[in-house]
Amino acid sequence: MSQETRTDPQSPAPHAASHDVIRVHGARENNLKDISVEIPKRQLTVFTGVSGSGKSSLVFDTIAAESQRLINETYSAFVQGFMPTLARPEVDVLEGLTTAIIVDQQRMGADPRSTVGTATDANAMLRILFSRLGQPHIGSPQAFAFNVPTVRASGAITVERGARKAERASFTRIGGMCTRCEGRGAVSDIDLTQLYDDSKSIAEGAFTIPGWKSDSFWTVRVYAESGLLDPDKPIRDFTKKEMQDFLYREPIKVKVEGVNLTYEGLIPKIQKSFLSKDKEAMQPHIRAFVERAVTFTTCPECDGTRLSEDARSSKISGISIAEACAMQISDLAEWVRGLDEPSVAPLLGKLLHTLDSFVEIGLGYLSLERPAGTLSGGEAQRVKMIRHLGSALTDVTYVFDEPTIGLHPHDIQRMNDLLLRLRDKGNTVLVVEHKPETIAIADRVVDLGPGAGTGGGTVCFEGTVEGLRSSGTITGRHLDDRATLKEKVRKATGTLEIRGATANNLVDVDVDIPLGVLTVVTGVAGSGKSSLIHGSIPARAGVVSIDQAGIRGSRRSNPATYTGLLDPIRKAFAKANGVKPALFSANSEGACPNCNGAGVVFTDLGMMAGVSTTCEVCEGKRFEASVLDHHLGGRDISEVLAMPVTEAQEFFGAGEARTPAAHAILDRLADVGLGYLSLGQPLTTLSGGERQRLKLATHMANKGGIYVLDEPTTGLHLADVEHLLGLLDRLVDAGKSVIVIEHHQAVMAHADWIIDLGPGAGHDGGRIIFEGTPADLVTARSTLTGEHLAAYVGA
Repeated sequence: MSQETRTDPQSPAPHAASHDVIRVHGARENNLKDISVEIPKRQLTVFTGVSGSGKSSLVFDTIAAESQRLINETYSAFVQGFMPTLARPEVDVLEGLTTAIIVDQQRMGADPRSTVGTATDANAMLRILFSRLGQPHIGSPQAFAFNVPTVRASGAITVERGARKAERASFTRIGGMCTRCEGRGAVSDIDLTQLYDDSKSIAEGAFTIPGWKSDSFWTVRVYAESGLLDPDKPIRDFTKKEMQDFLYREPIKVKVEGVNLTYEGLIPKIQKSFLSKDKEAMQPHIRAFVERAVTFTTCPECDGTRLSEDARSSKISGISIAEACAMQISDLAEWVRGLDEPSVAPLLGKLLHTLDSFVEIGLGYLSLERPAGTLSGGEAQRVKMIRHLGSALTDVTYVFDEPTIGLHPHDIQRMNDLLLRLRDKGNTVLVVEHKPETIAIADRVVDLGPGAGTGGGTVCFEGTVEGLRSSGTITGRHLDDRATLKEKVRKATGTLEIRGATANNLVDVDVDIPLGVLTVVTGVAGSGKSSLIHGSIPARAGVVSIDQAGIRGSRRSNPATYTGLLDPIRKAFAKANGVKPALFSANSEGACPNCNGAGVVFTDLGMMAGVSTTCEVCEGKRFEASVLDHHLGGRDISEVLAMPVTEAQEFFGAGEARTPAAHAILDRLADVGLGYLSLGQPLTTLSGGERQRLKLATHMANKGGIYVLDEPTTGLHLADVEHLLGLLDRLVDAGKSVIVIEHHQAVMAHADWIIDLGPGAGHDGGRIIFEGTPADLVTARSTLTGEHLAAYVGA
């Protein structure tokens, strides 16, 4: 191991905890191999290493998790009952911890009522401001809240004061919610033709809703046997009353074969079972059904503002709260700065500080009405940072997970300045990062590796950035890597025309995107890249879009289940042994009866962290013992799921276990650099970069001629970027058109064609400022991207 000044890491001799270091001894969380490290306080420490090497396991799952757990333990048992229970990380000693503030990449909730304004408290301050200064005055801050409905009630109340007597009373709470869309800003219309075939009767299988089988008690049979409808009559022949009962009937109790069930009209049933759920959490076929059956249009009553007419009528200096929330935040800050009202001076000062923080952190192009679920991972992370800028707290540990994600090289310097400011106030700043620009500002670097998964989990280097360069580790060797401009670029085989694009901040953009080549769309954050590509490319067959939406998965989800790999594996096992495929699923018939296929047994300890112990019956293998007697190629199903991708490639590529369908999926996993992952590793243990590449591997199976990738270098180590460029080249050479939204200069340099948007963000962007080859962009240096790319390639 390379190091500069370091005591023997294996020395377990106890010593007094130092107040100048965070001391970790014997960390074994996830793939960490009993590592020990001392992290200096009040300095900026960057953790590097290939994706999956253990950076997040050390920083987030060990240091930050234990800090949070210890803080939670200071609360009463009653309060802890309302908080998430955290188990103690697998580590022998953790000393010198301070309060940890975690700013991670977790995307904000996709609840339709959550906006940038509600997530940062800016909306709360605006509501108070309008309730004090708005003319005409319409009520309290709740009257401007789109999440609060207006409530009215009246009746008799009994007052027990002396002689008991009844008094008439009325109650009114004025809320700001639009009654039509209920504060969502959009109304949904359901296409009935996607729910049923009206030429058939219910008995003939009229329903076309996924999962609605004719023998299902809870869905089809409750309609057929409710007594309210004729199950043998075609739906188009229903009377007006039957149609009303069929589509809109309020919930009532009915008996089906002596069982009490609830009958409810089809429309409210679909709304509750499908539309109330987060679309991203749905299975692909369910999501496809919802996208077909439901259309969302801007609410005609509030025009998408979510607010009631009264709330929109009250104004300050001619501006309503709806108009204020629709402004670009940089413009809103100027408007607030122009308000001079001593009676609300403290409120104006706090609101202005919050809005200025948005601008300072590079998010001045957003508006407060922007739905929180539409923010990219990088934007969501920076929104979370806002509440910490200007905080009076010191001697705090700030933990960042790749804060430069989604940032143009021009913006990375600004992020670096913010990290250094937090450190200079006397805080400890821990950053997990791959970008050399951020590694360069570190006081200390901890490099983990040498590989990923089981090949990682050790500390390869501790020291300065200069020491890292000469250390010989993978990160050290690749720190100064620079991609070169291509000598010869590919010629387009056609064009994809976009005409008059006006989505979000785009200014009537016309552009021809070349096909058959690698096209990179770039520009500063907020310049309109995603609006142009995701919002303006016409929806049609053959476009495979891989965006930044996160993968959701439980402990039971793993690469084999997510990619569909488990299906051909189960069928191969079933065919070889003459049994049912369901036996080889830990979520179905083959599950261990003791742990229900989880591999571990959870014991709930109330407000204390629950304990998970390896199942004694299956020894963590998740399957019933009789299932493990069935073999394929000399291996049982649990041994196959424990294989890394590279080993499974060989196993299913030849011999008795040869399974072409499984081998094709494994090839794609290896292509995106996930050869080290084991097939049965829970998705919950994968890093952000690994999840994105898993998604890429899955979508590569889609039959499409045009691939759209949104920042595929997210979470990739410098050494892996070269691997990704090779993958993109193979896709193009196979006849595909690849369009990449990207900030990484190596991908820009490797492109055949670049489309640069800008010149700024928000209403200062939305225009095409350059189209051409990377070499032309470097020569012209007419844009910010051109200047940074020229500096990168050393031109």
